[in-house]
Parts: sequence; C-alpha cells; structure tokens
Amino acid sequence: MQDTELLARAEAWLAEDPDPETREELAKLIGSADTPALAERFAGTLQFGTAGLRGELGAGPMRMNRSVVIRAAAGLAAYLKSKGEAGGLVVVGYDARHKSADFARDTAAVMTGAGLRAAVLPRPLPTPVLAFAVRHLGAVAGVEVTASHNPPRDNGYKVYLGDGSQIVPPADAEIAAEIDAIRTLHDVPRPDSGWETLGEGVLEAYLARTDAVLAPDSPRTARTVYTAMHGVGKDTLLAAFARAGFPEPTLVAEQADPDPDFPTVAFPNPEEPGAMDLAFATARAAGPDLIIANDPDADRCAVAVEDNDDWRMLRGDEVGALLAAHLVARGASGVFAESIVSSSLLGRIAEAASLPYEETLTGFKWIARVDGLRYGYEEALGYCVDPEGVRDKDGITAALLIAELASTLKEQGRTLLDALDDLALAHGLHATDQLSVRVEDLTIIAKAMTALRETPPNELAGLAVVQAEDLTHGTSTLPPTDGLRYTLDGEYRARVIVRPSGTEPKLKCYLEAVIPVAAPSDLASARAEGTRVLNAIKQDLSAAAGI
Repeated sequence: MQDTELLARAEAWLAEDPDPETREELAKLIGSADTPALAERFAGTLQFGTAGLRGELGAGPMRMNRSVVIRAAAGLAAYLKSKGEAGGLVVVGYDARHKSADFARDTAAVMTGAGLRAAVLPRPLPTPVLAFAVRHLGAVAGVEVTASHNPPRDNGYKVYLGDGSQIVPPADAEIAAEIDAIRTLHDVPRPDSGWETLGEGVLEAYLARTDAVLAPDSPRTARTVYTAMHGVGKDTLLAAFARAGFPEPTLVAEQADPDPDFPTVAFPNPEEPGAMDLAFATARAAGPDLIIANDPDADRCAVAVEDNDDWRMLRGDEVGALLAAHLVARGASGVFAESIVSSSLLGRIAEAASLPYEETLTGFKWIARVDGLRYGYEEALGYCVDPEGVRDKDGITAALLIAELASTLKEQGRTLLDALDDLALAHGLHATDQLSVRVEDLTIIAKAMTALRETPPNELAGLAVVQAEDLTHGTSTLPPTDGLRYTLDGEYRARVIVRPSGTEPKLKCYLEAVIPVAAPSDLASARAEGTRVLNAIKQDLSAAAGI
C-alpha cells in the first residue's frame, strides 16, 4: 500500500470513528506520519477465528474498537435479516475487560436500529450465561464481548446463532461479506435507546439449570480453593456451589474481583506459567481437597490437586477423562465428543462403555454441533457437561461436576489422582503434552508451517512417521483446517498435531503417547517413559519446524 493511500484510508477511518480515545490515537499517528504503525493497523481486517473476532484494542480495522464492533454488529444484523429473522431477538453479554460494556451497548444499538430486538445481560457475567440465554429466551442470535484468557490489551466478539452454538462456515463467511458491504458507519443507524436490559431472571434460570448436572443424592463434601483469575466468574460460581450444598470455596483474594488489567498474572490463563501461583499459596494455607480456577470469562475450568506434598495443575486431558469416566459411572448415554487435539483416551472410555464417540475440528463451535451430544471436551480446559443447557464450554458446571467427583472419591478415601490411576490401568497411560510457541511476528508461524509441509519429518523421537496428513485438504470425517497430523510407528500409538492458534499469536503442537500399564507397580515407570517420549518428540519437532 502506498503511503498516500494508507494516509487516505486512515483519515477516512478517523472521520467516522465514534470513540474519542481511538480518534486521538489515530490522529497522532496520522499527524506524525507513522507509516509502520498505520500499516500495521490497516493491513487488513480482523477475521472470525476459532472463537470469533479477537485482537488488540486500538484504532483501525486490524484492532478491536467501536468502529470494528459496529461494523460487525451491522453485518450480523444484515445476515440475520437475510435469513428471515427480521424482528428476532439478539441477546448481548459482556465481560469486565476494557471497552466490553461499550461494545455491548454499541451492539444493542445497531440491532435495534436494524429492526431486531436486543436484550443485554444485566452486568458482566460468564460467557456460559450468554450461551444459555440464547436458547432459554428463544433468541435468533447472541453476542458475547470477551477475549477470554487473552492479555489485558485484547478484546473480542463471539457470535452465537439461535441453536446456542458459535458460528461455523459458511455463516462466518456470509457475515463477513455483509460486514465488507458496509461502506460507512454513517449508514448504520444507532439509536440511543430501544433495547432491553435483562433482570436477574436469566441468571436465576441458568443457576437453576446448573443443579441438573449433579446426581440428586451425590455427596457434596469436597472443600475447594477458587480463583476467578480477575474475571467475572466468582459470584456465579459461589451461587452455584451454595445452591448445590458444597462447602463455600476459599477464595484467592488477590484475584477474586474483576480487574481488566489482570495485575497479578502475566497472562490470565490458568495454563500459563505462574498464573496459578497465588492459588497454590492459598491452598497450602487452607488445605482443601482441590483447587478450581476459571479463566476471566469463566467458560474454562482448571483443576489442581495435591501431589507429593505440593500442588500441581491437572492437564485438560486429565480432567476431560475424569469427567467422562464420572458420567459413565453415573449411567450417562449419548455421544461423547472431543476435538482432534485432545487425548484419544476419551475414545477408549466411550468404547469400553459402548457409547458413540466423535472427533471434531478444534473449537467448541464444532464440538457443540455433534448430533446427540452428551459430553464434549477440549484439552484447553473446556468442558461441556450439560449440552441441553449450554451448547458451549462452561467453567461453572464443569467445576460443579469435578467437585462432585472429588466428593464421591473422598467418601471412599480416594482422590482424583487415584481415579487417574484407574484409567491408566484400564486403558493405558495416555501421556499428553504441548509445545506452544508465542510470537510477536506472525510470519514465524507461517514459516514453521511451510517448513513442515515442504520437508515433513521422517521420524520423531526415533519413531517413524507412518502417516503425515495435511488437514487443509480435510479428511473423510473432518472439513479442511490449517493443521498437520503425524502418526508415529510403534506400540505407543504416538501422534502429533500442529496448528496455528485461532485465538492467540501462538503455534501449538499437541503430542500424545500411550504407554501400556500392566499393574499398579508399573505406573511410575510408565509416566517416566511417557515424559521421555514426549520430550524427545518436542525436541525433534522443534528442529523440524525451525522454532
């Protein structure tokens, strides 16, 4: 793009920007002729990824701001009207991040101006409450303003259709086309009123639904330490635990209340190093049975347990398997589903219980659409335990269910770690790990994917690669996606999946090896062997990808 064209685009954007903060930012960049900064902001437009729009706050079409949100809302409204949904209800929820309330209000105004009905949740609430509200209120669509577990400088925009699931192709492309058709924001009516602000009834209905995930007479004795990770989960989770009759969780006080700056963590994601340190410190003092953490919009649930006199996080795959086995023990029926990056252990559990099982692409927008779904999970701490209520991951109901399992085991003098041992003995030790590379320069990810496609590895950890699949071509059961899958030779049934993150500037590599376990005495050596194999795969994969 020529400098004159770049400046012209920036000035046109500035002329219609409704936000004084981003207008000031952009005016300074134009005034100083900061071409690199302007080029970065005007290099394209934010696109719908794994979880909707998501990006850094700031001016321009490659940032999250009121102009981008108004265009997104107008595109969604036009799409809904094209599908015969004129006059339908759109529910809007939002978290406590910077600008979230503004983006929610803009969305409600655009929907109202387009002739749709809009209803906004009463305050910042967990994303699962919005996903629930879409179906509960009979809405034609829902919008959640959140960047989930991203850094504080980010925000995002998730879109749900009337079935309560996030959008998938071709809806995302059709909405994007409607967004692109908007010539100027001056063409988008935005009245100052006309939408509804919902009362507490929708939250009460959600909380009443959370009771349904628990067995009627199950024990409720597990004591927990809980962190909301500076997000919006605390009040809803405490209310759900109180209704269920669990002991009141001990809060990680420093992270209990919403704070869009997330001051105690580098990244507000329980998976990130250091994010759980305050929770571990609180647990050492309180001595609970387990630690539960939500991410900032409370759609994810992390679990930590005491292990060898200290606390450690369970992997998402471990929690996913525990919840599955618990549901099987309770007599659950229906389809068990997971994404391709999650552990194959779920398939083993379903097979042993004679339950149907399905694999999907990454993201709950795919998992939630599985016909007959009873339970779905993804290794990134996402669990859907009540698909009839919330067709998305839900960190509140998952927390209730893991607390029920911990209570059941506690009554037997056992722990979650004992239950994991049971699964390893029954199905083999499914050792999983992740190689995750965060980048500032997105071309690093593109170069790594190109390197792996042009020169795929012949072996990893000394195990021959017997199948290398480029998932951009799709498979017999999966639509196309930007990813690579390697199946390795040998009794460990090892496999590797490589993909760019759809929500963060990361390259993610998912590793699994299944180590046979003949007896309880073999568990320690199996874990050591699993760690060895996965570390060797990491090392060889890093070299092959040039990262």
